[in-house]
Amino acid sequence: MEDKLTLAANNDIQLLTPQYWEDYELIDCGNFEKLERFGDRILIRPEPQAVWAKGLAEAEWLKRHDIRFRGRSATSGDWIKKNPKLSDRWHISYRNHDVAIKMRLGLTSFKHVGVFPEQAVNWDYISGAIKSFRTPRPKVLNLFAYTGGASLIARAAGAVTTHVDSIKQVVTWANENQELSGLSDTRWVVEDALKFVKRELKRGNQYHGIILDPPAYGHGPKGEKWKLEDHIAEMMRDVVQLLDPQEHFLILNTYSLGFSSVIVENLIKAALPDVQNLETGELYLQSTAGSKLPLGVFGKFKKLG
Repeated sequence: MEDKLTLAANNDIQLLTPQYWEDYELIDCGNFEKLERFGDRILIRPEPQAVWAKGLAEAEWLKRHDIRFRGRSATSGDWIKKNPKLSDRWHISYRNHDVAIKMRLGLTSFKHVGVFPEQAVNWDYISGAIKSFRTPRPKVLNLFAYTGGASLIARAAGAVTTHVDSIKQVVTWANENQELSGLSDTRWVVEDALKFVKRELKRGNQYHGIILDPPAYGHGPKGEKWKLEDHIAEMMRDVVQLLDPQEHFLILNTYSLGFSSVIVENLIKAALPDVQNLETGELYLQSTAGSKLPLGVFGKFKKLG
């Protein structure tokens, strides 16, 4: 009975939120919006998961914000600035116990600004794992890598990093972030992630760390279609074969509203039945006003040499 209880405790679903974000604050969220500070700017953006009432009065939101996003369609919109002279671009920093990076943020037509703050939880796991490896320069692969927060964290921690994304413009953005962070030598790859993984298998390459943060839907540079529920099982079967057998880590993060941490756990165990040190759970942002904003589920594991 004690062994069964211990096993159940080890498989408990975790709820994790960032601990070191001096340049980010979720001030409040509700009524399908969020009020958040990135560095010295306070933004109002849509948030489909904030289905509850706001903690602060609407007048307080209007008083405090600098920029607000107003949608024109389901996929695009405009940013309305209180001060029209405010630049569309600015910088923020992130620092944990192991590493520090800088990132350039920007106002895009699809409401994003170039960083997903809840991912700082995974960044801490990445830097900690790399620092604990015996391999002096571990190889890390970041798939669906966006503007490179995880890639930069891995590089700053001492890893030889490969960054893969299908959109050339965001890879260029990630390279800007590398320069801002005083780093160099990241390998940039503009390619469909699944195709890249299959080629790496044929080449016999291996990695000590693999990071996957796939979208629900997406397209490769040659029109390849990605749909999370259709392709993630195949992706997981392939990527686990790229892991160094002696020491490694893997993170799978998903934002799809239909995915739970139990699904992520099943995907990982199906691909790697003898997985060690598996952790699953949900990422959230804690607002200063009190509510918690859920922002995706994760599964992660590591093996130390």
